[in-house]
Amino acid sequence: MAKLTKEEIIASLKEMSVLELNELVKAVEEEFGVTAAAPVAVAAAAPAEEEAPAGPADVNLVLKAVGASKVAVIKAVQAITGLGLMDAKKLVDAVPSNIKEHISPVEAEEHKKALVAAGAEVEIK
Repeated sequence: MAKLTKEEIIASLKEMSVLELNELVKAVEEEFGVTAAAPVAVAAAAPAEEEAPAGPADVNLVLKAVGASKVAVIKAVQAITGLGLMDAKKLVDAVPSNIKEHISPVEAEEHKKALVAAGAEVEIK
């Protein structure tokens, strides 16, 4: 088997859908026994610990309303939670619902941006 170059790998990643990329990440995590989210969470948490705590240490991300593009919101919820399509749809249909609980405020803001971009109304509690 021929070895793929970085450019070929990046080109194939650009052609994948968000769902396919999510499945690829899960497969790589299982194959190599790693977690893709750990370095990001550690890097994001380090600066927050250095500053004086101004707010709560953990928050909940609550979906308040779906908006016009329900499919986009379902896909965003699926990407955030790692749930299957049907489970993500059930969460979106049960508005208001907690999307993620006991997460850092930084992570909550990132997820909120993704959901708002998909057309949802989100609240961080």
